[in-house]
Amino acid sequence: MFFESDSENHFRIAKLVGLEAHRWMWTLNRGEKEVLENHPDWYAVSRKGLSCATHPPYVGYYRWLCPSKPEVQEYLKSQVKMILEKDNVDGIHLDYVRFCDVILPVNLWQGYKIDQSRELPEYDFCYCETCRAKYKAEYGIDPLEIEHPDQSPSWRKFRYERVNSLVNQLAEIAHQKKKVITAAVFPTPEIARRIVRQDWTNWNLDGVCPMIYHGFYREPVTWIGDAVEEGIHFLNGKFPVYAGLYLPDFKSDDELDKGIKTALKHGASGISLFGNVDEKVLGILKKALSEL
Repeated sequence: MFFESDSENHFRIAKLVGLEAHRWMWTLNRGEKEVLENHPDWYAVSRKGLSCATHPPYVGYYRWLCPSKPEVQEYLKSQVKMILEKDNVDGIHLDYVRFCDVILPVNLWQGYKIDQSRELPEYDFCYCETCRAKYKAEYGIDPLEIEHPDQSPSWRKFRYERVNSLVNQLAEIAHQKKKVITAAVFPTPEIARRIVRQDWTNWNLDGVCPMIYHGFYREPVTWIGDAVEEGIHFLNGKFPVYAGLYLPDFKSDDELDKGIKTALKHGASGISLFGNVDEKVLGILKKALSEL
């Protein structure tokens, strides 16, 4: 089980009944008052020049740190060390381990009254001084001076590698402590790279839970199998895929049953459930597993 809160009772009860208990950590999306007030310079800056510290995109809790900054890396490493030092914690699960969505899943556009058929500068991150200086040192140009930064392969690669480096530093800490590290990631390697600059097939994890929210992308339940296959193909056995199913996307019990079976038949090592997991949902899961 993944617990977002640090409740020793919950962790110990889970372990008593034979479950692994992992801490669910918000990684680069951090809006703690202490960090916001004391380290506003840690936050990502959009191509429009606005900081997430003062102008969070989309919603008020979108306060993205910049993974290029050594101070941010050290802060997050200290958080992971603190969590994994506890004997009742079996591992850590990283969430929001990416850049801000430069493009939202298509089903969300109407709710935000936005057309993202192209990348818009207010949602394109990160153009802070650290990122710009590091990129310029490597490629000889300030990314703000690129005529079409949204079309630059090197600028995209640079940002993939900022997150890759951070995740692999956190993974090293977990593995040194003989603990498991997993992450919630976007549904396929292609989608993850394109809309949130997330290159999860190059992370040194023990497993991923891709958020294969078919409804967000206006896809049928069968697409869950396509997404699982793509992830497995590009991982090439590096670590297992636990298909993330978003319960509100399923219109009926039969649809959920189909989604579970589709994921497993296409090679998922298991299922991760996002939403209200009650006895009914667990019953559908148990039944689906028994019929495979």
